[in-house]
Amino acid sequence: MESLRLGLIFSTIIFFSLRGAPQASGQIDSTNIPLFIINTHGAPVPDEPKIPASLKIIHNAGKYNHPADSGNVYDGAIGIEIRGRYSASLPQKPYGFETRDAAGNNLNVPLFGMPAENDWILLANYNDKVFMRNTLAFHLFRKMGHYAPRTRFCEVVLNGYYEGIYIFTEKIKRDKGRVNISKLAPADNDGDELTGGYIIKVDYYNENDSWVSSYPPPGHADKKVHFVYSYPKPEAITLLQKTYIKNFINEFETKLYTPGTNLSKLDKYIDISSFIDYFIINELARNVDGYKKSSFFHKDKDSRDGRLRAGPIWDFDWAWKNIGECYFGATDGSGWAYKVFDCNPWPMPPGWTLKLMKNHEFVMKMAERYRQLRTTVLSEGYLFNYVDSVHTLLDKPQSRHYARWQILGINVGAPETDGQPLTYAGEIDKFKNWITTRLRWLDRNIPSLVVTATEDKIPKSSHRVFPNPAKEVLWLKTDNLPVESVYLTTMTGKDVRVMNTYEKNMIFMDIRDLKPGVYIVTLTFQDGSVEREKIVIAQ
Repeated sequence: MESLRLGLIFSTIIFFSLRGAPQASGQIDSTNIPLFIINTHGAPVPDEPKIPASLKIIHNAGKYNHPADSGNVYDGAIGIEIRGRYSASLPQKPYGFETRDAAGNNLNVPLFGMPAENDWILLANYNDKVFMRNTLAFHLFRKMGHYAPRTRFCEVVLNGYYEGIYIFTEKIKRDKGRVNISKLAPADNDGDELTGGYIIKVDYYNENDSWVSSYPPPGHADKKVHFVYSYPKPEAITLLQKTYIKNFINEFETKLYTPGTNLSKLDKYIDISSFIDYFIINELARNVDGYKKSSFFHKDKDSRDGRLRAGPIWDFDWAWKNIGECYFGATDGSGWAYKVFDCNPWPMPPGWTLKLMKNHEFVMKMAERYRQLRTTVLSEGYLFNYVDSVHTLLDKPQSRHYARWQILGINVGAPETDGQPLTYAGEIDKFKNWITTRLRWLDRNIPSLVVTATEDKIPKSSHRVFPNPAKEVLWLKTDNLPVESVYLTTMTGKDVRVMNTYEKNMIFMDIRDLKPGVYIVTLTFQDGSVEREKIVIAQ
């Protein structure tokens, strides 16, 4: 898959050399969204390192912003560079910048009400013709209760040339206003201080900034999974800190890959709810990059709940669309993004999701969480209200953007299998139709995951669930191995009974209040093994 993207970079260069450069214009009279005026004093912006520049940010709330207005949000020094990998190959460049004082030192400032910081990003929209694939995903993840980078739409003028609509956003980093985990200093090499905080990721790597997992993904024994040090940075993390986080991940993976491990034992290592929401948002957008790159995880110190959490999410410009990679060009909304392993990706993701999706308890909880979210932030009404609000906000700026980058009706960036609308309104309709189609497919297929999810287990106990069909009372008997807990769930994964059995061998449930239908009984045993059985509750 990565070779396809590298090929696309070359194709893009050829395309624009033949077609001619996009139209450049320094003309922007006014805008209803924030305006960023950047001046590098004639120097081209490099890939790295950052070069000195000045930045003026204009935002007159409720009014139009003009280039000659004062910089009432920010007016001062920055360091700026081109960022990204594939996105940096496209004509509209993404930028990373840091706010600086007059002496060139990092300067923490609160921009647009965001917590004060010095590291910021301007995401380009060349690969996103609706401008909101990232912002919608970030917004939804925050609504689910997790941190995701805050954003603001803006227009950018660089050295007198209009560069189009950008997404101004926070950079993912450890900070009490961003990824709120403990600061880890070079001297923190023992005790509770050593246990956090850490940010690791699955992303492009080299031998000096990552380590190799002891566990290849299931079914891919010849592949290596690299975890990249994100915080502390590779050049700052100590040997003892490297050893600690590597051993922690190895202990979690050992438990995860042990047949019969139930969810309660995994809960000691990972925050289950964050992994469920991470799965849902990436599957909603069918975002393969959420598994094979730009995939972040973070851990605080043990005294502050030191379980590993999934997220923050990042990089959705290849999502929410049908692209000609592997089976992700399907136009009927089908396909599980987490099965990207079948497409020989690089980087190679860990097999965590593959294993979790075989864990019946995890899948049941995920299905119920999805069902709940579909009535709130994942309802079409809520999603389309967001889409329509962005459409309205950007209706005037988009005409300037597409005069600068004349790509409407042309397949650029990710190789989409769909037709290319000739208007921005057409792109919005296409986006909404994609969301509707995807939701319909998920609505049909997530419940089926509950039925098909089966854990690898070592059978150690025989059991009886009777009578079946049952009417008033359900009895559960095991012959030798004590039961820790019993779940009675609907076929869609909703818990209707949860019992902690305190290692009993004989349990009964009063089921007189339950509706007739097919249910699933899940028994977790003292040794961590799991057994389940379908039962019928009759009239």
